[in-house]
Amino acid sequence: MTSEVGAVLDVEQVQRHTVRTLVVSQAVGAVGVTIGVATASLLARDISGSETLAGLAQTFQVLGTAAAAYVLARVMRRRGRRIGIVLGYLAGATGALLAVLAGVVDSMAVLLVGAVLLGATSAVNSGSRYAATDLATEAHRARALSVVVWATTIGAVAGPNLVGVGGTVARPLGIPELTGGFAIGSVVLVLAAGWVWVRLRPDPLLLAQEAAGVVPDGAPHVRGRSWAAFTTVVRDVPAVGAAVVAMACAHAAMVTVMIMTPLHMEHGGAHLEVIGFVISVHVLGMFAFSPVVGWAADRFGRSPVLVAGGVVLLVSLALCGLSPEGSSWQIFAGLFLLGLGWSCATVAASTVIADRTPIEARTDVQGTSDMAMALTAAGGGAFAGVIVGGLGYPALALFAALLALAVVVAGRLTRTP
Repeated sequence: MTSEVGAVLDVEQVQRHTVRTLVVSQAVGAVGVTIGVATASLLARDISGSETLAGLAQTFQVLGTAAAAYVLARVMRRRGRRIGIVLGYLAGATGALLAVLAGVVDSMAVLLVGAVLLGATSAVNSGSRYAATDLATEAHRARALSVVVWATTIGAVAGPNLVGVGGTVARPLGIPELTGGFAIGSVVLVLAAGWVWVRLRPDPLLLAQEAAGVVPDGAPHVRGRSWAAFTTVVRDVPAVGAAVVAMACAHAAMVTVMIMTPLHMEHGGAHLEVIGFVISVHVLGMFAFSPVVGWAADRFGRSPVLVAGGVVLLVSLALCGLSPEGSSWQIFAGLFLLGLGWSCATVAASTVIADRTPIEARTDVQGTSDMAMALTAAGGGAFAGVIVGGLGYPALALFAALLALAVVVAGRLTRTP
């Protein structure tokens, strides 16, 4: 009995250590990836000489996120969370350095390759939330996941505000001013990789597999491709499939409206400072309240919080659709609630996936679901401009409302066995 109690205490200590480690790496990693986001489109425009091609860097980064989520899941399945997270951060650091090189040699091709590699950092920051659940008890799983999501707030706020520092760094290095942020980002991402390499011991996934008597990559239905493992779990556990759909639709609804809101406000004469403040309020809604969302998911259940997230998204989109061009209380409230609804849906759906996926297929399902989330958002973002250009911003809000409605329906389906 004493040894069993000691084992429980050891796992609890490792879990606390894991969450603390991930909070730091998440905050630092978010700085590394967001510091260059503010200037990526400007750098692409300057290199290509075309406003039309300015958005390619962000598009390629999203595609890189999707690919990395899938590839790193396979690495983690075999080698654990630590190796996968470190490789993701180092890939991102390499991508940031390639962005600097692209500015120096004036090459769009090099910039796009760098953007794909930078996507690995986004995949790691998104996937790190699952590492917090490997050793968590079911009663505290959502809270552990949500604390890691919350840590993103630090980097998301600090990163863009270091753009000016990037310009200062670029001058003595003799590199283009717009690449200074990427130079800082590369260093920050190496630091995040080093932190995880040293601190994320023992590996939470490998320890959880050992406790469950599972040999890494040892289950017959997982030896093949990750997609096969994903489809097997979704077929056997419909609630997991519903959670994946809910998470992807919530992310797509959020991204499609968020990326077009600055244009909607600019058409009404809103100043850049006001537009920036609205986006900051949106980011606050996305991340700052996630620990409260996690507590609610543990206290009241995953499905009710997921459904609530869909309802909050619907309210937010109604406000956005009714908002006049320019600055208005509707757009402020709508963007805040858009972030909060996304937080509720993402935390609750991610916890359902962590709860219901067998440990031997855990990384495959989690990585594939994050890939689906990124690809859905990329598709929604591509259509967003077309919809706004042809039908207007209210029509975009209506389109996104259909996605939010799918979140509500899928949220109810997560109650199934």
